[in-house]
Amino acid sequence: MVDEARDESMKEQMAIVLRFVDKDGFVREPFFGLVHVANTAAPTLQKGIYFVLYQHKLAMENIRGQGYNGASNMRGEWNGLQALISNDCPYAYYIHCFAHRLQLALVAASKEIYQTAEIAYLMKINEIESGRGLNQISTLQRAGDTCWSSHLRSVSSLIKNFSPACEVILKIIDVGTTSSQGAEADSVYQVMTSFEFVFILHLMKETMQITDHLCQELQSKSQDILSAMNLVSSTKAYIQQYRDDKWDDLLTNVKSFCEKRNIDVPNMNARYVERRGRARHQQADFIIEQHYRVNIFCASIDSQLQELNHRFSEHAVELLILGSTLDPRAARESFRINDIFQLVNKFYPQDFTDLEKEQLEIELNHYKHNVVQHSSFQALSNISELCQWLVSTGKSSIYQLVFRVIVLVLTLSVSTATTERAFPAINIVKTRLRNKIEDEFLTDSLMVYIEREVAATISIDSIINDFRDSKKRQVPF
Repeated sequence: MVDEARDESMKEQMAIVLRFVDKDGFVREPFFGLVHVANTAAPTLQKGIYFVLYQHKLAMENIRGQGYNGASNMRGEWNGLQALISNDCPYAYYIHCFAHRLQLALVAASKEIYQTAEIAYLMKINEIESGRGLNQISTLQRAGDTCWSSHLRSVSSLIKNFSPACEVILKIIDVGTTSSQGAEADSVYQVMTSFEFVFILHLMKETMQITDHLCQELQSKSQDILSAMNLVSSTKAYIQQYRDDKWDDLLTNVKSFCEKRNIDVPNMNARYVERRGRARHQQADFIIEQHYRVNIFCASIDSQLQELNHRFSEHAVELLILGSTLDPRAARESFRINDIFQLVNKFYPQDFTDLEKEQLEIELNHYKHNVVQHSSFQALSNISELCQWLVSTGKSSIYQLVFRVIVLVLTLSVSTATTERAFPAINIVKTRLRNKIEDEFLTDSLMVYIEREVAATISIDSIINDFRDSKKRQVPF
């Protein structure tokens, strides 16, 4: 898995993470290295990856998965990084980062909601972020397009501190540094104290809360791709259920919020008239409640579902469909041996000899009766737990070929969150005062900082002994 960004000295750095299954059956995603690249062109990134693999004597042809974000230099089908690596290693299957897909889907859907510009304005006001006096609003941070959890925290904070936020806007209107700033703040205040704004604010919070669990789980290091697809499916079902059943609860909550803060609540049975001079073009004749329910509530949720279906189509990836047979929940219902055999023949032919393929079919039948029917197997919920259970019970050595298939599927990455976590660490290690730090020393420092659990197992005495034995010295160390 790879991601790239600039460090404090404006040098392009590429973080590399390896995903593999260890001897105990656990999925690991350790930080593997940092490479300085001259630019972010796909051939340059490819050369950097191959250099690191060669340094550590890892064979490129053993790569079985690639995970990047959706940038064109990464995912391009012809000249992108994934295409260049696939040309050299055809079984290194590319998976677009699931967490990144989710962010793009939700951001695209949120742009369909009215008045998001006013909400964004509130997030960027420096006075609101100061946390002093009237401005104690729990840091209404300005969130980026690929940080959906920060959007939820910002919106939740604004709802919680709505009245202080209004006071801040009024203060800006009175003492704004420029007339344009005061006029902009006045416009935002008029919108902010409207029923429509409050309604949209609460709707955004509710829909973000539904998807936040999925967002957090997709960034987990141990997440496997089959469980990720199941989470996506359950999230879409939850959103649909919210659309069908929670309209009345949302409307009641918004009305109560407005009444406590003296915000006018419109008569929901009155005829709806479009604002800002568009009433003369209005063709449909409907009441205000229909406007909020159909044009905002249902439209925004439908847009979100449409984006999720577009970016997470279960029918688009045959590898995932065939691999889902290995999921314990699916196996308990129907263990499809033919699907696993097809998975091996079509996607992993290089990992099995012709003789092993014949043995695999026999092994799968034994696995079906001796493992799938096992009482402990019934408690397993995903393929990661299955892998660990096979190792702990010793069944991984009995069903070696089936275990190999499971490991191959687990190596497929879910998200690039692990690589993205390396860049905040770079800003801690390489600061403005230490911006001349060499690349090799930076990589070594990051390795110790990021993989601190591993570093904690190394004693000081062993480090001293290694340093002593590294070369012959004239004076005993």
